[in-house]
Amino acid sequence: MIRLQALCLGSALLLTACATAPQAPSPAAPVSEAPAQAEPGSATAPLSPGATDVSRPPAPPPTPAPPARPPYLNEREGVALVQRLLPSKASDRKGWAEDIFRAFAALQLPPTVDNFCAAIAVIEQESSFIADPPVPGLGRIVREQLYAKAAAYLLPSAVVDLALLKPSRDGRSYGKRIDTLRTEGEMNALFNEMVAELPDFAKALGNKNPIRTGGPMQVSVAFAEEQLATRPYPYPRRGSVRDEVFTRRGGVYFGIANLLDYPASYPTPLYRFADFNAGRYASRNVAFQAAAGRLAGRALALDGDLLRYRDGKALKETSGTEAALQSIAPRLELNHAAIRRDLLLEKSPAFAQSPLWARVMALADKMAGGRVAREQLPQIRLESPKITRELTTEWFARRVDGRWRQCLLRQP
Repeated sequence: MIRLQALCLGSALLLTACATAPQAPSPAAPVSEAPAQAEPGSATAPLSPGATDVSRPPAPPPTPAPPARPPYLNEREGVALVQRLLPSKASDRKGWAEDIFRAFAALQLPPTVDNFCAAIAVIEQESSFIADPPVPGLGRIVREQLYAKAAAYLLPSAVVDLALLKPSRDGRSYGKRIDTLRTEGEMNALFNEMVAELPDFAKALGNKNPIRTGGPMQVSVAFAEEQLATRPYPYPRRGSVRDEVFTRRGGVYFGIANLLDYPASYPTPLYRFADFNAGRYASRNVAFQAAAGRLAGRALALDGDLLRYRDGKALKETSGTEAALQSIAPRLELNHAAIRRDLLLEKSPAFAQSPLWARVMALADKMAGGRVAREQLPQIRLESPKITRELTTEWFARRVDGRWRQCLLRQP
């Protein structure tokens, strides 16, 4: 279903100085027993006794070795810890604990109680620890979406009804199976069958699977596909990436990756929970939008999207945030091209190191007479056929944060 899926780390640039001190001989080269004699007056001529070489800077002190990384918890210890943190209502506690810990190990995320509880809180909020949670009224929702898609392609609803009269592989009509759907996993399997058995009908509707999120953490299928482009999947595939999202192990793996596998220096997990719902770095970007709006004297949508997007790609059309920044370009000492260049970094940690970020936040600090917030909860109303009451990203984040705090109380 359509769902806003919509989770700032400042990384310092380390500068290392190049020393001009003589290099030690290569281990592979033979080392003579006596040093070679240099020509008188040359830069490498030996010093007279007691003289100091002021032309040569001292060698830098040796760089200290990074602290040794503590050994990762073994699976038995990790699974036992996660199992103790699970809420009492979770069934198959060992199975859930194994899938959660193995996702952490595959992603090499810090196996801390705080992090385990963050994942547990999202799972509890999204699915109550049901791998493929039921969706009330799913059959009705699917029919309405099929009619809407048909109308977009100028097809009357009667065409949809006629196509759904065709018997499916289990003998029931496709319409009957739609009416008895309980979960998104069932709908995903049925849609795949319909594409194979009703290719002309599926093509007429754009061949677009209406299920966009699924599994115990309601993770985006698009995110799962992007994740596999950067990290190998730790389990043997049993079908498509989409199919794996609807399994417990796959849904947990991709959900935990979306929640925790990116750098962000938020002071509390509350902002990661908001990012999980609104998109990575949304909370950081909302703080930037608030600062830009104050500087420009404009009310901006605090949604975390600094540019306009379609199907995950930035459009050339100017957004409200970009227009506000262009109006104060002289104060920022940046031209419009430089503003757009930096805004294109908004989905990455690099945005917080950009000239645009630094200048906007510095001016906002000056205007406020102190440091303004570097993170802020997005103000987004959640819209989905599955949602029957008015909910927001802030509601979601605070709800999950409450579950996270409850989980912390269960630690040994």
